[in-house]
Amino acid sequence: MQSIYNYTLDMLKDYMISLGEKPFRSQQIIEWLYRKQIKSFDEMSNIKKSFIEQLKNDFDLDRLECVTKQESFDGTKKFLFRLKDGNLIETVLMNNEYGYSACVTTEVGCNMGCAFCASGMKKKLRNLETSEIVLQVLTASELAGIKITHVVVMGIGEPFDNYDNVINFIKILNEPLGFEIGARHITVSTCGLVPKIYEYSEFPLQVNLAISLHAPNNEIRNQIMPINKTYKIEKLMQAITDYIDKTNRRVTIEYILLKDINDTVECANELADLLHGLNVYVNLIPYNEVKEKPYKRSTKEAMVKFFDILKKRKINVQLRREQGGDIDAACGQLRSKHIK
Repeated sequence: MQSIYNYTLDMLKDYMISLGEKPFRSQQIIEWLYRKQIKSFDEMSNIKKSFIEQLKNDFDLDRLECVTKQESFDGTKKFLFRLKDGNLIETVLMNNEYGYSACVTTEVGCNMGCAFCASGMKKKLRNLETSEIVLQVLTASELAGIKITHVVVMGIGEPFDNYDNVINFIKILNEPLGFEIGARHITVSTCGLVPKIYEYSEFPLQVNLAISLHAPNNEIRNQIMPINKTYKIEKLMQAITDYIDKTNRRVTIEYILLKDINDTVECANELADLLHGLNVYVNLIPYNEVKEKPYKRSTKEAMVKFFDILKKRKINVQLRREQGGDIDAACGQLRSKHIK
């Protein structure tokens, strides 16, 4: 039996039509699932009992099992969820000035192998189903007792390596009768799967795109991000440029600062040259150190100097406020603790 949370509104309409039911029933079901967040089909008071029995036969409403939760002094909450097959995933809730933001996982493990990242220490076992991504938002929201207003698809895994399920997840998030999270409050991050960036540019919703760049040249990026050996930085930058030209949307450039690796004055100037004239926003990120990795966080002085150079070079940039530093903040750390 599959989860009903796999179904977008259009998919539910097709399901209704296949059973000879009125398509508008799909809208009612979406409202029950995401507005009222029911835990039993019997709660659907405006649906006839015979059809409720049909839903019970075809679908389940199971939530994710919360194995453990960590909470930071700054309000950041990190959940470790167990899936039906026993696999573990992470979800993070961040309390920001503009509301609560959820960072969701898209794969069990990750094959991208970024050298500094805890997620890649455990190889990818499978993609998450749409429902397993949706339920991270729903379950975390219920456990925390808050309404989630923003979602970033930046957790364990490469979202564009699970493209179709991520797209369906976004449609469910954005559904006015459902979560009703605005497209511009949703951000998807990729480490640089160039063909999927082109495909994503065709997606009609105005969802944000973030690129995990983390290096200003091929030499450094080859060392820390194996994906660069397949899609060189020149191909990636061309895809970003074409995406901006086609969508007229700004792209966020994620850049984790690693001590003596990519945080030098030379790297800052090279990055400014690379991004000159593009409608981008650079997010400089303090590194959350992973004990199994040799990389260290840049000094405060180096981070500020890097920021100042980009600012003087007219690059739109911010030095991200650190969140969850007193818990297993790095993506994949909490999961790794619970897997042998």
